[in-house]
Amino acid sequence: MHAIELQHFGPGGLKLVDRPTPEPGVGEVRVRMRACALNFRDWMTVSGSYNPRQPLPLVPLSDGVGIIDAVGPGVSQRKVGERVIGLFNQRWQDGEATPELLRATLGGPLDGMLREYAVLPEAGVVPVPDHLTDAQAATLPCAALTAWTALVTQGHLKAGDTVLIQGTGGVSTFALQFSVLMGARPVVISSSDAKLERAKSLGAWQTLNYRTEPAWGKRILALTGGVDHVIEVGGGQTFGQSLLVTRPHGHIAVIGVLSGAQPDATLLPILMKNLRVLGVMVGHAAGMRAMLRAIEAARLAPIAERVLPWTKAESALHELASGGHFGKICLEFP
Repeated sequence: MHAIELQHFGPGGLKLVDRPTPEPGVGEVRVRMRACALNFRDWMTVSGSYNPRQPLPLVPLSDGVGIIDAVGPGVSQRKVGERVIGLFNQRWQDGEATPELLRATLGGPLDGMLREYAVLPEAGVVPVPDHLTDAQAATLPCAALTAWTALVTQGHLKAGDTVLIQGTGGVSTFALQFSVLMGARPVVISSSDAKLERAKSLGAWQTLNYRTEPAWGKRILALTGGVDHVIEVGGGQTFGQSLLVTRPHGHIAVIGVLSGAQPDATLLPILMKNLRVLGVMVGHAAGMRAMLRAIEAARLAPIAERVLPWTKAESALHELASGGHFGKICLEFP
């Protein structure tokens, strides 16, 4: 089979290689890949900034969908011909994660999905709703589940809540869609008026361009009186304003560090307003199944408009890093 390996960090590190086609062992299934989706974590992995000590070579990309074409002995829940996605975390089924479970992730340290065939544990794959295209289904393991975990599993989102969503990337777009689905009021900020118009078309209650209004926290605080939830993907340069805009007893889900990992902010608002600040490391299999039930019931369609051939992975990652996309960038196999 063909696979794309990360052989060294940085430019030119991705190489198309031949590998033996794997056979499933006891309790395993083999998935013939149909599509993958990109996450910012993948770009950080390939550039070497995510884990510089990651052993190489590595097959990157954590998110993918395919068809089971072979099963090993002892497999009872999955069958040949099923379309499935691989769970980002291959072992975290429910409850609280241990340090060992948090290391069982595709696309580093485990080989990821940028290959024609992947062998995974039976418990590491789940079937996907029939109404989704392959590219749409591929977007679900990281971005969708992260947004669901932040808002529903950890955030206990309810109708009428106000949600501040930073940006219009994968996690943020899913947070917008889930907020609308749950009857909440999403407020979206972006540096692009065109993207804000698209966010409105998806149901954003309010939008704001943070480039033309740098003190966006004060504006949103005046508009809302304080938000219930923040999808915090910016990191260092946004965290201070997130603290400002969150109401007492509100919830900040820390998901990304796109503007740096060192916040220039005082911790006093966390104390004075009794805020809940929770990190989100994607989520577990039980959360994925609950999310898929909601997606299927609502026939929700993920935003996967940019789809390239899987062999264009390196250029697709550069496109992702530029930040010009809306929703998700995906790769398809022939």
